[in-house]
Amino acid sequence: MHVFWQSFLLLIYISFLAAVFSPYFSIVGSGISPLEDDEDAYARSRYKETPWCSPIKVKHGYANCRTPQGEYYKNVLGTRCEIRCQKGYELHGPQQLICQSSKRWSGKVLCKQKRCPTLSMPTNGGFKCLDGAYFGSRCEYYCSPGYQLKGDRIVTCMDNKAWSGRPASCVDTEPPRIQCPSVKEKTAEPNKLTARVFWDTPEGRDTADGILTDVILKGLPPGSHFPEGDHKIQYTVYDRAENKGTCKFLVKVRVRRCVKLNAPDNGYIKCSGDGNNYGAMCEFSCIGGYELQGSPARVCQYNLGWSGVEPTCAPMNINVNVRTAAALLDQFYEKRRLLIISTPTAANFFYRMQLGMLQPAQCGLDLRHVTVVELVGIFPAQIGRIGVKLLPPSLALQLRLLLRIPHYNFNIVVMDKHGMDKERYPFPATPAELFALIDNFPLRKEEMKLQAEIGQSCP
Repeated sequence: MHVFWQSFLLLIYISFLAAVFSPYFSIVGSGISPLEDDEDAYARSRYKETPWCSPIKVKHGYANCRTPQGEYYKNVLGTRCEIRCQKGYELHGPQQLICQSSKRWSGKVLCKQKRCPTLSMPTNGGFKCLDGAYFGSRCEYYCSPGYQLKGDRIVTCMDNKAWSGRPASCVDTEPPRIQCPSVKEKTAEPNKLTARVFWDTPEGRDTADGILTDVILKGLPPGSHFPEGDHKIQYTVYDRAENKGTCKFLVKVRVRRCVKLNAPDNGYIKCSGDGNNYGAMCEFSCIGGYELQGSPARVCQYNLGWSGVEPTCAPMNINVNVRTAAALLDQFYEKRRLLIISTPTAANFFYRMQLGMLQPAQCGLDLRHVTVVELVGIFPAQIGRIGVKLLPPSLALQLRLLLRIPHYNFNIVVMDKHGMDKERYPFPATPAELFALIDNFPLRKEEMKLQAEIGQSCP
């Protein structure tokens, strides 16, 4: 009987232990496993109604938890929580937390706001952001005056921690500015075909950094002598970005002109400048045997009219009825050269030889404006002759005395247009000798040019 009660009590004790520790022991055939999904079966029963770990709070995120006995409690022993962050935030720590028997979660988590790389400050510009470089922040680029934005003006920090759009830069695309003067008009100075024109060199201005690398002038520089007409002046400036700016203006030079003058019949004309420009002077002369009547020189005036009166060339009329030899010679001043032949008698051999040599050379004498004066005989039987005109004996005597020509010998005196005694010959002179002498006179050189221009010559 005593053994029976002992066996009965032992059976009751075993049943009690089985009831208490059934989560940890497997009874063959019972279908009960010692652990299910790492859940603490003991805690499941013991802490069914009492939280075990502290509640999970994820700032800017949330936890998706699964408990051993369903979804009623979120922080009992064995609870597993998947951690997620809000958009724009990223998880720092494990993605899964487990409530441990130590009443602590298996790790620490933090949702930090996503951040894009720091933007580079563009040269000659900058940017402004709403929220720095954090997710969702919008940054707007801007450029300094004179620069233009290249790339996207607004970029946004995206979820992949990259900025939307292309990196922006500020480039100088605006050309420098330069202002040229207005049209420059000027009238040529008297007796000139050019005018000296001045202006202030224009200064360029760069709208970006104010630095210009080069200034190029196309055309004559200021202070130059500009010929008649319109002249285009252009300035070009470059900045450091090789943008260029240009400006242009005209230099207009006008020449005041009179009507064109022509040479008189049987005469020449020689003008300075362009022949009819303001200040030009035209000088007139006549061919041999003709004398100038009217103005020997005329000037183009500012009112575009010529000074003086129109000249003409009339056959030379020598007045032999003057009282003195000086008055006779004055008629030839600046008009004719004189070849004075003096002989004691008309039968003089040298005299007759000289006339014989000059007779066929009359064209050459006229071409050189030479008038032959003959003084023949001895006073009181003395006579003088200029062509077909006879000089009174007293006038012929005065001429010999004035020029100191011997009465009793043959002599030749050559005088220029200014009445200067240039050469004397005691013997007959050939036309070639005389012409060579006269052609070396200063005035004769100018005459030869004029005669060549109009084609005047002897056969």
